[in-house]
Amino acid sequence: MYDERLAAATKPFNARGAKVVRCKTCQIAQQYCICEHQPKPSSDVAVMLLVSDAEILKPSNTGRLILDTVEQGYAFPWHRTEPNPEMLALLKDETLQPIIIFPEEYVDDKKRVLPEVKSVSLEGKKPLFILLDGSWREARRMFRKSPYLDGFPVCSIKPEAVSNYMMRKSEKEDHLATAEVASLVFEQFGASRNAMILSEWFAVFRESYMLSKTRFSSDMSRPALNNFIGLIKNET
Repeated sequence: MYDERLAAATKPFNARGAKVVRCKTCQIAQQYCICEHQPKPSSDVAVMLLVSDAEILKPSNTGRLILDTVEQGYAFPWHRTEPNPEMLALLKDETLQPIIIFPEEYVDDKKRVLPEVKSVSLEGKKPLFILLDGSWREARRMFRKSPYLDGFPVCSIKPEAVSNYMMRKSEKEDHLATAEVASLVFEQFGASRNAMILSEWFAVFRESYMLSKTRFSSDMSRPALNNFIGLIKNET
């Protein structure tokens, strides 16, 4: 998806940080690449990212971190009028139960909003969490203008903590990065290990990403990365 969007670009991507020489996979400065430490993916849940056009090329995107941690993960560029056929086929997969992750206050039909997660019956299906990956304004537009998602239940997240995401400034200080949202969702649905691994992997990404930003005072000993390495060793 990244390569296709880059090939279709009509002008160079010159956003802030564009001069940093980055690893193509993790999008972190090459000298701080974290690819060799990627966690072993889990098969407990499935994830689909619908990614806004503006988000695909951003190195600070955290959606890719979710896909690092799940075995069954998908990412599709969002299109209002021409949805990806593979995505539509996935939504019809009878082994999966699509669940859209979106705030309840912006859902007009409250019947779609899931009650207490513990009371949700998946009837033997694996949950397919659908995350709308973009700015808050983009995500609201994606939710309103995706008729192929209209029939699916919605899981609303009410975070109690302010976001740890430092790479970008959100419209509201309590807005979470996509990876943070996914970690909370995993926890709510009983996938505690998934939640923990993703949360720690997000911390590694955030720490490593910030090392190339000269206006921030960074800890070059990389405590988040060392903590993650120790965590994985203890598991094995």
